[in-house]
Amino acid sequence: MVWKIFFDEWKIHINPGKTTLQLKQNCGRLAENVSERLDLYVKAFCAEDNALALSYISQAKPLTIAGAKLLSSIKRYQESVKWERLPLKFLRNSNLNLGERLQELEIPLRGMEMALSTTSSFPIRMLEAETKQVLAQQEEHVSLTLKQIKNCLPRDSSTVSESNADKIIESLQTLHATTPTNHEDLPTFFFLFCMKLLHCRSLAKPITSIHQKDSSTPCEKNGFFKSTWMSNWSTSVNRKRLKPAFKCSLSLGLAVLFGLIYNKNYSCWSGLLVAISIAAAREATSFKAANVRAQGTVLGTVYGVFGCFVFERYLPLRFISLLPWFVVTSFLRRSQMYGQAGGISAVIGALLLLGRKDFGLPSEFAIARIVETFIGLSSSIMVDLILQPTRSSSLAKVQLSKCFGTLSACIGSMSLAANNRTILLEKQRRLKLDVSELGKFIGEAEVEPNFWFLPFNSACYCTLLGSLSKVVDLLLFSADAVGLLEQESQKLGASWKESVNKLNGDVELFKGMAGSLVECFEDVTLLKSLTFLEKQLENKNISYDLELGKSSSLNIFKASGLKDDKIDSIVNSYLQHSKEIADKFQAADHEGGRELKSQVVLCLSALGFCMSNLIKETREIEKGIIELLQWENPLKHINLDEISCKTQSLYN
Repeated sequence: MVWKIFFDEWKIHINPGKTTLQLKQNCGRLAENVSERLDLYVKAFCAEDNALALSYISQAKPLTIAGAKLLSSIKRYQESVKWERLPLKFLRNSNLNLGERLQELEIPLRGMEMALSTTSSFPIRMLEAETKQVLAQQEEHVSLTLKQIKNCLPRDSSTVSESNADKIIESLQTLHATTPTNHEDLPTFFFLFCMKLLHCRSLAKPITSIHQKDSSTPCEKNGFFKSTWMSNWSTSVNRKRLKPAFKCSLSLGLAVLFGLIYNKNYSCWSGLLVAISIAAAREATSFKAANVRAQGTVLGTVYGVFGCFVFERYLPLRFISLLPWFVVTSFLRRSQMYGQAGGISAVIGALLLLGRKDFGLPSEFAIARIVETFIGLSSSIMVDLILQPTRSSSLAKVQLSKCFGTLSACIGSMSLAANNRTILLEKQRRLKLDVSELGKFIGEAEVEPNFWFLPFNSACYCTLLGSLSKVVDLLLFSADAVGLLEQESQKLGASWKESVNKLNGDVELFKGMAGSLVECFEDVTLLKSLTFLEKQLENKNISYDLELGKSSSLNIFKASGLKDDKIDSIVNSYLQHSKEIADKFQAADHEGGRELKSQVVLCLSALGFCMSNLIKETREIEKGIIELLQWENPLKHINLDEISCKTQSLYN
């Protein structure tokens, strides 16, 4: 036994772990996926007619879905690979860097898809032969970089030299010297902007550790072991860690206790199901997990009884009957209906019957096993309901309002002022985390039983989640555009501050338009019902006026009355002021005036595209909010202006 343990430990140290290999394989698949999507997007951008462009875009959609799944699996493997012991430490870091670099390349691709989906017609009138040639060069360079990532080659072995990369950047700067005249030209410039981001990120050096050199000296001086122990203790003993541990221990204790009360001989099986289902994360889907585990246990137990009956006289052949069951359960584990929990329970259920002998009648053991399983499931569900009584649908509603509050702060921070990129990026990250949390609650609420509650409107929430995800990406692109614009504006000095005032005025109009809507969403999504709101107004004798009760922002932009001509006028004014600024850049007396203008035009156009689409997505969110309120109040007429006035009169 000691020799076997030593041999297993030796294998772990010599061979990379399974998770590391899976991470490397998924990174290679994602690199191929990104390369194929990039090729299709460039072909669609250069297409000669609408049918051909739509064909390329349609071919890229399945690849986008597959890429999202690969990216989520890479993130999951990145967390697991930290616990594997590899022979050399740099192997672990290199595998983590592969996933991080591919995640950085994924964002510009989403922007390119967004630009193509909003392009009105093909071929693009501003596209020339020179543009197609440069795009082909960029695509080739990015594809070669992806091959490097797939094969884990060092960065210096690139088949594209730095001089060729500089030529590609210089040629790209000449592509967008013209200024967009209307909002229909913005998707073209935004596609080129995303292409530039993709090219620059493919040139970026791999992320390396910078704390290795100074790791020994501070440890010896400051009492490393004591500080490490104290820090681990302080981080481990907190509510987030203690609550899951308490929940699991209480569930396990109650399951074993009730199992002993029912049958002392088979009481351990009630605790087994609880033990194999322990998870540190929130288990709002406990009903679904309990359902699939119960079904899997029953399926496996019935198959075990059947196998014992068929091979009653031939005990060694019982193990052979497990082989087809392993094949069946492998499909169950990958199915959407059963998943990992149901498949594993089915395997254990059959294995406990077919893998034992001299334990009595199989049917008697099977019945006791099923009963003990339901005892364990009931204990787990009961503890989960006691410690976490709030439904996932309620949490999703609260989180949706929180997302709107964070989005309002993001829109309010948009500006062309100096050092604004850092502020916008920080708030964008908060919004991204909030939207990610909303997605988790929506996924949990979809499989939650309704009982006597109102059914969860999954379709509406998923639509709102999709719009919020697009808003997160648009805010990130806005921050990148503002950051690049700030770098280029430093070449002009004081003249830039004078020129940017008009643009800031257009940005303020955009903030007033989108911000007023988002603030309205934040108020109305927290309402329990319109009937409850009206009763509160009557009890407190509060009267409201649809005209006088509004805030100043809602007087300018009604919550449900934004018109396309008003949006177009703001965008056209922004484009006109952008053209004036770009002309000043070209007229500036310094080297590279034309290249400087092209960079400014590209950044300003990208920011204009983001603002225009932010307003469009805000209006889509408005439709979803109205649908959600109508779902919750089927007998009421939904008017966001009126509801917003009532909430302001009640809480202000």
